[in-house]
Amino acid sequence: MAQLKDNCFINDGELITTYSVNKILFNRLNTVVDKEITNLRDASGRILAENIISQVDVPPHNNSAVDGFAVYFDDLSSTSETQLKIVGKSAAGHPYLELLERGQAIKIFTGAPMPKGKNGGPDTIFMQEDCKTEFISKMEIVIVPPGIKKGANRRLRGEDVTKGNNILEMGALLRAQEIGLAASTGLTSIGVYKKLKVAILSTGDEVYDPGSELPYGGIFDSNRYSLFALLKSLGCNVTDLGIAPDNKILIRKIIEKASKSHDVIMTTAGMSVGEEDHIYEVISTLGEIYFWKVAIKPGRPVALGQVKNTTFIGLPGNPAAMMVTFLRVARPALLRLSGARLVEPRTFKVLIGFEHHKKPGRREYLRVSLSNDGDGNLVANKFPREGAGILTSLVESEGFVELSEDVTHFEERTLVDYLPFSEVGL
Repeated sequence: MAQLKDNCFINDGELITTYSVNKILFNRLNTVVDKEITNLRDASGRILAENIISQVDVPPHNNSAVDGFAVYFDDLSSTSETQLKIVGKSAAGHPYLELLERGQAIKIFTGAPMPKGKNGGPDTIFMQEDCKTEFISKMEIVIVPPGIKKGANRRLRGEDVTKGNNILEMGALLRAQEIGLAASTGLTSIGVYKKLKVAILSTGDEVYDPGSELPYGGIFDSNRYSLFALLKSLGCNVTDLGIAPDNKILIRKIIEKASKSHDVIMTTAGMSVGEEDHIYEVISTLGEIYFWKVAIKPGRPVALGQVKNTTFIGLPGNPAAMMVTFLRVARPALLRLSGARLVEPRTFKVLIGFEHHKKPGRREYLRVSLSNDGDGNLVANKFPREGAGILTSLVESEGFVELSEDVTHFEERTLVDYLPFSEVGL
């Protein structure tokens, strides 16, 4: 399993920018999972491992977009009503099989194939509400108005998909619409990448599983549960390694064992420089750390490294910081390792409803919700508490305002970049 191609990005612990982080992730991480075939019904959330070339046209025949009457355009008067004999009907699954002659019309229903005929066949469809029918000498006729355009209400063969075209590209994250498109071409199975195998570990003597009796000084572990949900949303197979105490020897054993059977190991906490923060030393001993201090708030102690052939991602212990760094560092790394085409999440310009000061050289992510100012402008309102441990800030917010490294002061009503949670799978 090829991971980082070289170690040219190793640093000495100095802060690196998010630009440098993205460069490493985008240019130095490779797909590490093999391919497999899965039933189309089970393909949701998987990553496509092949280009899909359509073997058919969709739709496979010219058909009607409405309920109405199929006619030859050249039979129509441009200035007055036209009367045409109704000779049959075409319904979805029950096409009109005879050749339609000039001067004739058929009833046609939405999705029904256009009938064949002489001189190219009928080419125009009137909506039934625009027409009148009556019987003349026991012969049913349709009376159609002038002014319709040639080809109206007709859907052409191959209008959606043309045979031989590439309809889905390798690396696409398969959603309902991609699966539906594949099914429309007759596919029942599809080639995807196998799910990334990720092991997650929380660390800290103060951390306890929910449901445990919590002693004085202890906290319940929210990070592992959030991380599990985040990874599941990316389609990963997750192994829960539980909580490791602040014991360097035990942490080393756990990580070394997990590296033999997983594509990625992820930890939370233990990446700072305190006496009981052992993750950095353990990973440095077992493998390499490529970066571990990022100029980002919240979430500075976030790391990328490697243990043998397994990628290591270390996230902060503070819950809000863990979530921010997962979304902006870990998530793109995991998608890359999973075979996905990396597409940066879109940001949108909004006004901020507050004044803000920040340090230079650091990218900040403020948790915000949107409101309308009455003039049609979206305004971002900051969550009142900014601490890296305030998990309620993510529950009660709708997205981030992303503030770049080079700006230190933002006036109220400044246009800024807004990253909605929906762009990163929340």
